[in-house]
Amino acid sequence: MIHYLVEKEYQELVDAYEKAGGDKSALLSGDTASLVVQEDRVLSATEIEGVKLAAKTDEGFISAGLLIEEGCKVSRPIHLCFGVLPQEGLQRIKLRVDVKRGAEAKVIAHCIFPNAVHIIHKMDAVINIEDNASFSYKETHYHGDYGGIEVVPKAKVTLGERALYENTFSLVEGCIGKLDFDYEIFCAAKSVAELTAKVYGKKDDIIRIFEKVNLNGNGARSLIKTRIVLTDRAGAEVIGETYGNAPYARGHVDCTELVNGEEAVAKAIPLVSVTNEKAKVTHEAAIGSIDRRQVETLMARGLDENEAVDVIVKGILR
Repeated sequence: MIHYLVEKEYQELVDAYEKAGGDKSALLSGDTASLVVQEDRVLSATEIEGVKLAAKTDEGFISAGLLIEEGCKVSRPIHLCFGVLPQEGLQRIKLRVDVKRGAEAKVIAHCIFPNAVHIIHKMDAVINIEDNASFSYKETHYHGDYGGIEVVPKAKVTLGERALYENTFSLVEGCIGKLDFDYEIFCAAKSVAELTAKVYGKKDDIIRIFEKVNLNGNGARSLIKTRIVLTDRAGAEVIGETYGNAPYARGHVDCTELVNGEEAVAKAIPLVSVTNEKAKVTHEAAIGSIDRRQVETLMARGLDENEAVDVIVKGILR
């Protein structure tokens, strides 16, 4: 009976993963590294050559480790699926990622909470990317329409010399609930960090995004790019910080927030600092409204106002 329930739960989560835009076949394939977690239970973990992937339940936490061995160039994306299918639940994940010297890997992660009424999802990640290594992490959230969820992703990321780190966080489908996003990056010489966040706030959603990059090595570069759209009574505060602490370091903070509705509130706080005369850090922040002419054009073609706004928003956040 227990085996049947696990199989049933696994299938339900995989089906939800597919609806959220994930590649279902990747989770079922034995030659693709993957991890599937439902609430505080590990349902499956698949390793491949050069990729060590392990997870276990430890005092209510999911403790997960991902190791990309030295020189390994992973040809297929690694797939991670974290979800809570019931209306209520607590999911706490501790993730450790080590990308060894000269390795290359991409991760596609989906976090799925389609029925959330009272759910807390916390992720604490430590990511180490060694010299000449490349690591891409693309995280997509799929929420239901109730808004009863608190999402708290936090990460400390360290880049070695000439390392590349790309992070994309997308929360566009469903109501966010409460988002508290907190990432800090430490860049060595000639490393590159690119962080992109795309978020669509609705109803009473509360959004806080804090991203900090420390350009500590000669010639290190970074880009923080944030795109936020707010409707109804949603509120957002976006804080982007970049510190140029070494010669020829280059950083840029780019934040755009669009507001549709009289009660939505957007705030952007870019902070740039240079402690070396040969470093350069720039920023731009813009807060505006959705183009009414575009909305009216779509309404003239048969969409109601909400549908028209959704079409425009998804184009912006694509």
